[in-house]
Amino acid sequence: MVNDIKVLIVDDSMFFREYLSEGLKKQNGIEVVGFAKDPYEARDLILELKPDVITLDVNMPRMSGIDFLKKLIPQYPIPVVVISSASTNIFDALDAGAVDFLKKPDIKDKDGTVFFKELAIKIKISSQVKYINVRKDEKSNFSKGSTDIHDVDKYIIAMGASTGGTEALFDVIKRLPVNLPGIVIVQHMPPVFTKMYADRLNNQTDFEVKEAENGDLVKKGRIIIAQGGIQMLVVKRAGEYVIKLSGTEKRSGHCPSVDVLFSSVAEAAREKSVGVLLTGMGVDGATGLLEMKKKGAYTIGQDEATSIVYGMPKAAFSIGAVMAQLPLLDIPGKITNYFNKI
Repeated sequence: MVNDIKVLIVDDSMFFREYLSEGLKKQNGIEVVGFAKDPYEARDLILELKPDVITLDVNMPRMSGIDFLKKLIPQYPIPVVVISSASTNIFDALDAGAVDFLKKPDIKDKDGTVFFKELAIKIKISSQVKYINVRKDEKSNFSKGSTDIHDVDKYIIAMGASTGGTEALFDVIKRLPVNLPGIVIVQHMPPVFTKMYADRLNNQTDFEVKEAENGDLVKKGRIIIAQGGIQMLVVKRAGEYVIKLSGTEKRSGHCPSVDVLFSSVAEAAREKSVGVLLTGMGVDGATGLLEMKKKGAYTIGQDEATSIVYGMPKAAFSIGAVMAQLPLLDIPGKITNYFNKI
């Protein structure tokens, strides 16, 4: 018999602590074992209650959720789901070690049905996460390499990720030379946050990074991030790769979906493309990556040892869609070397 997942709620609002507790009690497989109004109280309860997962607010008195994460994870690597308002602080929390995040419930979701369904899923996924020091142990002096591709805009790079992907993508992108072909990305994330994420990457890397808009041109030095809540495809028009936003129905359980993007790239770019599938729960991206491979694309998957959740890349590897399975920090060099050989 499988034990319920033990959850510790950390939030300075008594009302919200009670709201979370009541909602989570109705979710199968989850037990709320305690509450903390601030990180200091949480520290003592972690030792006493030994929770499997923590839900955490970012903005709290005495110590912020981000500072708490920086102190917590090295000592007690417990999976944390951040629950907060729409803010760039979310990405600081993910960088500090949070596994996932969820926006505080919309006023339209009066009974919290949608919110608690999503929270329960994220808690259950997070409980399976293993913490790895792929980023923290790495030496800071790395070389981006370089590449010089003839007719660079005839090629395209497509990437997909989910849980753990925001930081994994950043670790790959910051190590890539800016003169690579245009890059298109699906990272499972709700609306509003995809724009924040694109702006963050734009500010922290050498690339021009933007949230997708209809008609965007995919070109050298540019990265386009799919919008939350709408499918993103790549089409070819007059010899150029162009973004097409179309449909809000989920595929492989997601919108945007990595499968939708990869399938469109397989059709539009065929052998002049590279597909990269990173950490994430589920199977999204596996069949799309296989389509890319069958059309002549070069395909890469993140390995199990460095994946926060080895779900999506495992699904792709198991159906023969992955040509090179690599540790996260070896992927940028593999992409660069591939284009150097063209």
